[in-house]
Amino acid sequence: MRRLEQLAAALLACVACSAFAQLAAENPDWKEIQAPPAPAFSTRGLVVLDLGANQALKFGVDPATVSISKDGVVRYVVVASSASGATNAMYEGIRCPTGEFKTYARATTSGTWNTVEDPQWLSLYANLPSRHALALAEQGVCNGKAPANSVEAILRQLKNPQQQYERR
Repeated sequence: MRRLEQLAAALLACVACSAFAQLAAENPDWKEIQAPPAPAFSTRGLVVLDLGANQALKFGVDPATVSISKDGVVRYVVVASSASGATNAMYEGIRCPTGEFKTYARATTSGTWNTVEDPQWLSLYANLPSRHALALAEQGVCNGKAPANSVEAILRQLKNPQQQYERR
């Protein structure tokens, strides 16, 4: 009987590893849809990201701008604010299966958008000056290698990041 239990456990482990490998493997046929134009945004009611106490800039996401497209990219407007009151806004996307983000546009001081010429996917884990995209991915946008199930789930998780840390 003990041998049968060991065989069953080994079989389950193989199935689990195979399923994980399929989820983790990048789809070679994946194509990004054309990103919608940068949306209008508001600096009121931002969902503030938890980037730790040592950050000079505070980052928040306008909840009205969060979307999940058919290609699985989660797009949003993030606003960076300094202690002096200066703000910058970026229209970005996160691709959970590959751990990448892209900046599509940056807002000017007048609030109009400047589209980024030939935006590129960059690693969330690269040594970048700001870790806001990684914080977004970890605090609610991504559920492992997949985007969260819905915009509502993303916003709920971003508003309560402690809940996610407690699950780990």
